[in-house]
Amino acid sequence: RVRIASRPRQSIRVCYWVEAGMQCLELKCLLTVFLSLSLVTSASISCSVSSLPLSLTVKFVNCGQGGLVQFECSNPSDFRIEADGVVYALRPFTVSTLRAVPLVIVARDETNQQQWQTQVRLTPPIGQSQQVPLSQGLQEIWFPSRQTDSSSVGQLKRMKRDWVIPPINVPENSRGEFPQDLVRIRSDNDKNRSLRYSVTGPGADQPPTGIFIIHPISGELSVMKPLDREHISNFHLRAHAVDLNGNQVESPIDIVINVIDMNDNRPEFIHQIWNGTIPEGSKPGTFVMTVTSVDKDDPKTANGMLRYKIVSQNPESPTSNMFTINNKTGGIITVAAGLDREKVPQYTLIIQATDMEGNPMYGLSNTATAVIKVTDINDNPPEFTAETFFGEVPENRVNVIVANLTVTDKDQPNTPAWNTVYKITGGDPTGRFSVPTDPTTNEGLVTVVKPIDYEISRTYVLTVVAVNEVSLARGIHSPRQSTATVSIRVIDVNESPNFEPNPKLIKLEEGMQPESALTTFTAQDPDRFMQQTIRYTRLSDPANWLRIDPNTGHITTIAVLDRESPYVKDNMYSATFLASDSGIPPASGTGTLQIFLLDINDNAPHVYPQETEMCEKPEPNGFNITALDGDLSPNAGPFAFELANRPSDIQRNWTITRLSGDFAQLSLKIGFLESGIYEIPIIITDSGNLPMSNTSYLRVKVCQCDHNGDCTDQQHIVAAGLGTGAIIAILLCIIILLILVLLFVVWMKRRDKERQAKQLLIDPEDDVRDNILKYDEEGGGEEDQDYDLSQLQQPDTIEPDAIKPVGIRRMDERPLHPEPQYPIRSAAPHPGDIGDFINEGLKAADNDPTAPPYDSLLVFDYEGSGSTAGSLSSLNSSSSGGDQDYDYLNDWGPRFRKLADMYGGSDD
Repeated sequence: RVRIASRPRQSIRVCYWVEAGMQCLELKCLLTVFLSLSLVTSASISCSVSSLPLSLTVKFVNCGQGGLVQFECSNPSDFRIEADGVVYALRPFTVSTLRAVPLVIVARDETNQQQWQTQVRLTPPIGQSQQVPLSQGLQEIWFPSRQTDSSSVGQLKRMKRDWVIPPINVPENSRGEFPQDLVRIRSDNDKNRSLRYSVTGPGADQPPTGIFIIHPISGELSVMKPLDREHISNFHLRAHAVDLNGNQVESPIDIVINVIDMNDNRPEFIHQIWNGTIPEGSKPGTFVMTVTSVDKDDPKTANGMLRYKIVSQNPESPTSNMFTINNKTGGIITVAAGLDREKVPQYTLIIQATDMEGNPMYGLSNTATAVIKVTDINDNPPEFTAETFFGEVPENRVNVIVANLTVTDKDQPNTPAWNTVYKITGGDPTGRFSVPTDPTTNEGLVTVVKPIDYEISRTYVLTVVAVNEVSLARGIHSPRQSTATVSIRVIDVNESPNFEPNPKLIKLEEGMQPESALTTFTAQDPDRFMQQTIRYTRLSDPANWLRIDPNTGHITTIAVLDRESPYVKDNMYSATFLASDSGIPPASGTGTLQIFLLDINDNAPHVYPQETEMCEKPEPNGFNITALDGDLSPNAGPFAFELANRPSDIQRNWTITRLSGDFAQLSLKIGFLESGIYEIPIIITDSGNLPMSNTSYLRVKVCQCDHNGDCTDQQHIVAAGLGTGAIIAILLCIIILLILVLLFVVWMKRRDKERQAKQLLIDPEDDVRDNILKYDEEGGGEEDQDYDLSQLQQPDTIEPDAIKPVGIRRMDERPLHPEPQYPIRSAAPHPGDIGDFINEGLKAADNDPTAPPYDSLLVFDYEGSGSTAGSLSSLNSSSSGGDQDYDYLNDWGPRFRKLADMYGGSDD
């Protein structure tokens, strides 16, 4: 019975036991098979049958597919395979029949029906009469023997040092059959007993696995696939030798497998396009740039040794070999002179890199492009397009462009070697011109920076030199064309007259009387070549003090000069005058006259403050005062203070004491002063050469005070303090307001009367209201006729009382009261009596108890027996109207005249 124990992706060790009966050897082989579900479609599995133990190695690849796999056996009569991959022998086998039993295991994916197969090869065991076939000429590697030195019995044994195994060289990309044998691992101990060999390390049992295998019995080490040096350049393996029981027989030895490089990689440039620059005019041997290519092959062999060369140059000007390249380093340098950016701004080189040290027959090559730009240097000076430039400018104008200077420069535009700088080297000693550069056109702009006077110079001739921002290259000199002449003509214009000096200062004492001569303020005309006259006018005179003669400029006063005027600032008064010439168009200039006014004693002092407050019982009973004087010292303080003699109670109640030259104290002599307002006259005298005195009134408000000394009857004091003028003004305002109200009322009444008179005097023929009449109640009539109103009463009112039943009255029947006496209107009333008549009728109606109010219930539906009016049914409304007589309408007054004309009278 054979049991195979396995671990994924590792070697499988097979252990079995043999049961023998009689003279016949029977074998039940239990084999576990791991199938690959990837590209590995077949493998070889060997099962050795003998009375000795057997080791079996199975190689497999697990691709991680999780589909369900079904196993099938090619010889179901002799072997059976279970779903878990375990193979069973269904009958006993003899050694002689093992080779005649082929076995193929098929694995089928139930999902996509894809299948894989592997073959199990049964071989006879290695015994005394049979040997494993060995490859001929294969290098052998022996485990170092374990020899001991027995210098003394029972002493320690000394082991020999391990051998140094030389590396095994395997060429990459081998196309031979695989597995390909490399070496044979041998041990001296395999002569007297069976050993099993194995290898470990990357490439065997460690990733990447499956590259190297070793035959467990013969010890032949083989490679299973082509190697790639660029992937792994060498492998370090360890070889092991154990007996059939798994005991280590030899110490592991290290095996180094070097992958020999083959020329299987072309050179690759780091960049496909290389960019470089070189200044024009560079000498031969000037470095440009370095191109670099890499080869994945071994750089220590010819496979990785590169050589560079220039394949082509475009353009081939001035020669076809302007550059060369170092064939080992890739450095590009110039080999010829004549680089000129203005002729050839750029070169394109095709660079080739070849391995095998540049051998064109065996080496692999690749190409790249090198673009070399020729940079500009200042080898072309700017040159003017003309020898002389012309321009003109009006005098006194600044920041005006007079002329544009144009140049040509063959260097690269918008570079320091092309940008031009213009310098004036002659013709402008006073610096009135400058020549800035237009950044867009590179032109020189001749500009006036200081005013030019036609009367001083009529023309200017400038010498201008054009240079670049950077110096010219060595050996290049500026030609004559880099210098030009600029001729500028100055145009004469009418200039403004100038006051000299401006401003003009004079000093005068204030108080100068009108018509006093001050000074003469004149202007000069700078136009010496024009015969013109100048007239003067006053432009600004805030206080209206001065007058100037239009022809001579003589200034006189028209008012008294007062230093204390609000128009005087810091004793200085300023006036501005205008001078205009007779040019076409006329020009004018202004001048300022400053008058410094000296102070005189022309202002009397006055008390300050002008009013103050104090209590009825002041504590203290005095307060300080000072004086203000509009004059300056010495025409002001110190001041002298004294009380006026009148009224007499002033000196009786008050006293004044001088504290200093500018201050005095006013004190109350008595202990109590009644509340009120008091005006105290104080005489103040200044200290002028001719002293001036003034009686100034100090307004003192005396009031009742609280314990803090504050006034408590302030409103009363303020009311009492109103002056007579203020009271008169208030009364006048009230009277004027009443008169306006009265006039408005009179005007409103007059307007109402005029409106009523106009309505009564309207011609009835023109009154449009005659066409439509509106009555508020029945029973009414024309007010301009004297009707018998009793005919309009209800019929029952004319019946005797005896006939009417007692207690029966209609609700609209008038009560039995005496008739009111309504006023009788005259036949031809005066228009002025209309209002009186209406008012009397209104009073009578108000006093009539029989007149129903307008908001009471009125009944107008009575008609029938007893009515003095005829029945409305007697009017034959369906008749043509021709038999009706409407002449009675003329008797109804003017309001029915229009109706009488329409229906009464003749056919007309």
